[in-house]
This record gives sequence, structure tokens and C-alpha cells, in this order.
Amino acid sequence: MSYNPSNPLIVQSDRTVLLETANDKFEEARDALSVFAEIVKSPEHIHTYRISPLSLWNASALGYTPEQVKDQLTKYSKYEVPDNLIFDINDFMSRYGRIKLISDAGDHWLVSEDLTLLEEVVRQRRVEPFIDGDVRNGRVKVTKDQRGFIKHALIQVGYPVEDLAGYVEGDPLDIALRDTTLQGKDFGLRDYQREAVDAFWAGGTERGGSGTIVLPCGAGKTIVAIGTMDVVKEHTLVLTTNVTALRQWRDEIIDKTDIDPDMVGEYSGDNKEIKPLTITTYQILTYRKSKEDEFKHFGLFNESNWGLIVYDEVHLLPAPVFRAVANLQSRRRLGLTATLVREDGKEDEVFSLIGPKKYDVPWRVLEKKGFIATAQCKEIRVPFRDDDLRLTYALAEPREKYKLAATNPAKLQVIEDLLEEHTDDQVLIIGQYLDQLDDIQELTGAPIITGRTKQADRDVLYKKFRSGEVPVLVVSKVANFAVDLPDANVAIQVSGTFGSRQEEAQRLGRILRPKENGNEAHFYSVVTRDTTEQDYSNKRQLFLTEQGYRYHIETVE
Repeated sequence: MSYNPSNPLIVQSDRTVLLETANDKFEEARDALSVFAEIVKSPEHIHTYRISPLSLWNASALGYTPEQVKDQLTKYSKYEVPDNLIFDINDFMSRYGRIKLISDAGDHWLVSEDLTLLEEVVRQRRVEPFIDGDVRNGRVKVTKDQRGFIKHALIQVGYPVEDLAGYVEGDPLDIALRDTTLQGKDFGLRDYQREAVDAFWAGGTERGGSGTIVLPCGAGKTIVAIGTMDVVKEHTLVLTTNVTALRQWRDEIIDKTDIDPDMVGEYSGDNKEIKPLTITTYQILTYRKSKEDEFKHFGLFNESNWGLIVYDEVHLLPAPVFRAVANLQSRRRLGLTATLVREDGKEDEVFSLIGPKKYDVPWRVLEKKGFIATAQCKEIRVPFRDDDLRLTYALAEPREKYKLAATNPAKLQVIEDLLEEHTDDQVLIIGQYLDQLDDIQELTGAPIITGRTKQADRDVLYKKFRSGEVPVLVVSKVANFAVDLPDANVAIQVSGTFGSRQEEAQRLGRILRPKENGNEAHFYSVVTRDTTEQDYSNKRQLFLTEQGYRYHIETVE
């Protein structure tokens, strides 16, 4: 067996790859792996990657061949690459594109040079409902308006289709990037933001125009979208997580492009504007009076000849919207996210309906370059100080146990101590339970934002927090996503949604924007010791430890 001790990789037969961070070839090997492997965890010394069918199909979608993937593994591996992994790489990557989706005379067709494979696949139970007719001359018609559904069905049976059916041309949009923002600051895309735009656009060919960009919170995903609008220059629909995010998007677009503000529309509960560049929310799209009623706002997708649809926080894309997305395959689609992890495990739907991953930069890479703040993470464990409460917890049902632990009154003293330690900082106190947050507001005197807070009042409080007039803000999960608070540098998490890795990543993201006065942030998680909350906290931390962050544990009595 060949052995090269100077190489940084250990490639294993279970499709995992270990990468030594202290090796001189670490960075080049990491960049090579990012194309065809998924990072599993990345603590200080050894990073772990996994090669999966989906990661290999992402590589194929980017134009990589099995030979290139095998060459990269061989180039950096200490030992020979296992034979079974070589076979898997050849097998899985050869499946992508063996069936192609094309457009001809207004219809969509599946085509393949492998006639037997095409006959076999279209008879699959998942695929058959979307097929119109028999296979003839290596092609078969797709049922009308089922382009998205057939793509999803094919990835489920292990043969992701290469979509070459192209896109309709949207109505033109007069937009260009500014060199100087309206606020008087120099503006231009950072190198990695420009690379992300170019990877998505792919020169305007049918091989580009749909896919997902993965960047850390604070790294400028909105700027990537604005850069994409500049190259597409067609009517654009932007989907965001909430009204606060919607208005931040609008302000960013107007500040950094020369678009006429009257061409930017807000489609929300307050306004129903449809303009050449329209911004809406997932909530308004999925609103219906009852489960039996239709989603009354889905018609927005057809209200304009959109050339580009942007899905912010695509990992949160609500299940009902997937059906709408499946019918929008002729429109260019850009997904933005800090993590492709979906709690429902539907990463394959993002791949097939939005598009494959087009660009990805690890959190710690941008942190080292100063593009996002350096984060110090600490878990503070507190006991039940009330014996009666401890007994109630011991006898409670599992779900009630979690709430009792999460809302432990002993956490209030920790909050007071942390606020005293961070008197000169901008502090977010983040929690899940409203009664707990009300107690914290009463204790600290800080203003509070929850789902009960009117949007106008939220906007005022966020503005005061950004200006420093309000140094401490108590927030519920409404602030988890797409709220731009660039000067926040301390987050105190007092309760969360069980073991959600998404939420942990997003909450850390609230404090990762680069700081004008120093670039260090502090993330505290206060949990009740020896309870189910501590168990869930370990799961929540998984995403951050995977990204290379370490939690320091402190126990208080």
C-alpha cells in the first residue's frame, strides 16, 4: 500500500474523509473537497467530510467529472483511495445527466442515449405519474407543467436529471450597482461575492441560472443577490422570512443600486404592491383562511413576467411553497442560506427544485479574513435552586420537562451578571417562551420584541438598537432570521427550539456582522444542568462545532 505522510487526507471506505488542519496543504485540499464532499465537523485539528450521492451530484452539476474527483482524492491522500469508494464515485456521478430534460416545440422531454435506462426509469412508481406517452427514439414527453415534479421524482429514484430546458426571458429591469452607496460609502462586491454571482450565472447559459449559494450569516448574501440582479437585469421577485427582513432588503437594494425606488414594491399584509422588483414574505405566500382553502397569494408568482426569483433562507422554504416552486422551473431561481441543513431532511428538494449548490465558503475562512466577526461561545449551566421546582420537573412529562428547564428562574441571575459584564456592548437576549421573556424584560427594563409587537414598533426598536440608543434588546424567535443588527456583539440565549441546529446557527449569525470598533462577538447559551435542556443544547451546538467553533462550559451553583 502506498503511503505519503506529507499529504493531509485520510480517505476511508465508509465515504468519510479526514483532513489535517496543521498540514501545509490544508487549504488547497479543503478547497478541493468543498466541490464534492459535505463537511460533517471542523474542530481545531481534524476536519471530517462525507462523500454522499447528493454531494457528488452537486459536483457533477458544476461540471466536474469522476476522474477529476478521484484525482483530487489521490493527490492529497496519505493512503490509497479505497476501491469501493472509487466505484461509488464512478457510479453516482455517472447517473447525473444520463437523463436530460430538454424543451422542444413548447413541450418538455426526457432524453437519454441509454434507451434501456430510460425505459426502466419512466416505469418507476415515483416517475410514472409525470410521463405522457411511451418512450420513442430515446425520448419521452413529460406531462405538461410538470417540469419540477419530474425533476424531484428522478432524484428520488437516484437519477438526477440535467435540466437543459432553459428559461423564459423576463421583462427587462433597469438596475446597476452603485460605486458609492446613498450613505456615502464605497461599494463593490467582495471577491467571494463576485465568485458566487459568477458561479450562479454561468455566463448566462442554461447550465447556470438555478442553484443555491451557501454563505455564513453576516457574509453578505443580500449583496450576492443584488449582484445577481445586476447581471440578470430582469423583473425580480424576492421571498424573505418576515416583514422586517423585507424592508431591510428594500433599503439595501435602494442604497446599493441605481434603481428607481418607485420600481421596488412591497407585497405584505400592509401593502400589495407589484412592481418590477417585488419583495414578499413566506408568511404572506402561505396564508390561507383554513386548511381546506387555497393559498390566496400564490398568484403572485404569475403576476409579472419574472426573470429571477430569489429565495432568502432557502433552508426554511415552507413545504407548501415547494409545490409552487415546482411550477416555476422556467424562471431563474437563486437560493440563499447559511446552512443547507433542513430539519425536515428535504435537502434533495432544494437540489431538484431550486437547484444544486453553486458556491460555498466555510464560516471560519471568512472569519480569519475579517469578513465576519470572531465569535467566543460559552455555555453556562445552572441548577434548579428551588427544590419544589426540581421535584415538579422530575415528575413532569417529557415536553413539560423541557419547558420547565428552559424557563428555570435561576437563569435570571446569570443574565444580570452578564449584563454587568457587558455594559459597553450591544446585547441581544434571545428566548423561546414569552412568559420567560416578560420576566426578563421586567428584570432588565429592556424593551422587548415578540410576535405580539406591531411591525411599526419593531422597526422603531430595531432602529434604536442599531443607533445605540437601546443597548439591550429582548427578542423572541421572530429575530432568528434575516434581521440586520450589525452592531450587536453579544447574544444571550436563554431558551430555544429543542435541538434545532438551524436556530443555533441563525442566532449566532445575529452577532457575526463585522464590527467597526473591534471584531469580537460573544455568544452565551444559558441552560439548566442535568436536564433534557442540556441534552438538546448539545444537539444545538453540533452545527457550530462542525463549523470549527468551540463552546467553553461554565457551571454555576
